[in-house]
Amino acid sequence: MRSDAPALTEKLATMQPAQVPFTHWMLESVLEPDACDALLEWEPGDEARAGDVGGRRETRNKFRVFVDPATRAQDARLDRMAHLLDSEAARKVFKDVCGAELDDSALRLELCLDTDGFWLEPHTDIGAKRLTLLISLSTNDKDHAWGTDLMTPDGKSVTRASGAFNSGVLFIPSDKTWHGFVKRPIEGTRRTLIVNFVDPAWRAVHELAFGPRVPVASA
Repeated sequence: MRSDAPALTEKLATMQPAQVPFTHWMLESVLEPDACDALLEWEPGDEARAGDVGGRRETRNKFRVFVDPATRAQDARLDRMAHLLDSEAARKVFKDVCGAELDDSALRLELCLDTDGFWLEPHTDIGAKRLTLLISLSTNDKDHAWGTDLMTPDGKSVTRASGAFNSGVLFIPSDKTWHGFVKRPIEGTRRTLIVNFVDPAWRAVHELAFGPRVPVASA
């Protein structure tokens, strides 16, 4: 029988987080093989590929792509992935292990295709984001050099997440969770799935996997 929660939740339940430069969890084999295959096969077009974005993804908002209801309807593998990440079992682990408050938060899944020249300035994800999980899906990152940089506020990379295929780094956004991507060569495409849970203040509801979270009424 297939589980109703992603495998990563079992790993999280047994892990101690790293504390430098802030609390985070480094994960391996995050997604199911079927989900990885679907995300590798997904080619949303050249406009979705981004080189130098000036350090901010928001500069190309109209070209960003998401696992939204239409995408889920077209690929059962992505639909299952979204349901697993959004499951009550997963939410419970994210809360109990990581301290994420997700009761009223909605799932947002963004596929990023970065090319040479790309970089991201230091930022924290504070605001509407309640959880951030960055999953590396590059098959051409031979040296595992394309992972997210965990930083100081002035942009110094303290540690770097693995760029190994299907590895990830998870953290709960706070005023300490500075991260970004120090500019370095990218040969081909750096492929990443960004997993966020966002609170009701998130206005771009078209980006959400299932739309805004509807609170469960108490009995």
